[in-house]
Amino acid sequence: MIRAIIITIFGGISAGVTLLWIEYSFFIPYYNVPEPTSTTPMSFPQTPGKIFHDYLQDGNLGPEMVLIPAGQVQMKNTPDRNSFEETTVQDVFVNRFAIGRYEITFEEYDRFVEATGQPRPDDEGWGRGNRPIMNVSWLDAISYTKWLTQQTGKQYRLPTEAEWEYAARADTETQYWWGNEMRTNQANCDGCGSRWDNKKTAPVGSFMPNPFNLYDIVGNVYEWTCSEYEEKYTGKEQCCFTSLNQHIYHVIRGGSWYSLPNFVRTASRFRRRIDKRDFTIGFRVARNL
Repeated sequence: MIRAIIITIFGGISAGVTLLWIEYSFFIPYYNVPEPTSTTPMSFPQTPGKIFHDYLQDGNLGPEMVLIPAGQVQMKNTPDRNSFEETTVQDVFVNRFAIGRYEITFEEYDRFVEATGQPRPDDEGWGRGNRPIMNVSWLDAISYTKWLTQQTGKQYRLPTEAEWEYAARADTETQYWWGNEMRTNQANCDGCGSRWDNKKTAPVGSFMPNPFNLYDIVGNVYEWTCSEYEEKYTGKEQCCFTSLNQHIYHVIRGGSWYSLPNFVRTASRFRRRIDKRDFTIGFRVARNL
């Protein structure tokens, strides 16, 4: 009798252990599936064209960014700056990166000014808010990207010249992202057909975006790049240079509200010394991934 009881007890324990093993091995995993990671402003964007923000330390959102996929761009130029004839100079491969959906605005830059005590750029009486920042040097733009990096914990910088042209072209090969002819009210320049032409900057986002969902890549304000200027491409267009030598020239791209249509072509390029400021030059930021 006692033996039968002992056998029954041990049999029950064995059966229970077996059932628990089966439950944890085959059933529990289906009820404990890890929660998918939510897409927040701090999460890493994975999809090309994805729009995202990073948080600043005070809880405000940083600039609106767009994820640009890796790809190849045919960098072009014109032998005569007064000509519309473009020739392919070289093919350049660009790794994926993120770039500002808009040019940095006065509102965004003024937050940096208040936090750091940097000089407040003049708005020429045109208004601040969502108008593109201007009257900033390359040194000012670099200071802003360093502050943004410190605020977000992400690596912000200016785009290289190659990245800028790749993002501006957005897989197109024409003189402007929409075609080879200037169209009325597609951009803000001296001859673009907008109400701001040759008068002042337009609020960012006033025109249609390019296929990569970037606004004001043509006209409004020239945009600083981190690439050192050279007459002919030899590789500097793919590099960021951080020298503070004020005799060095850096590339500006995109044309401005003051530029003729020929000078807002995607391939058009100019240079400025890194300490130069005027009311035609601003910038947009890039971010490493």
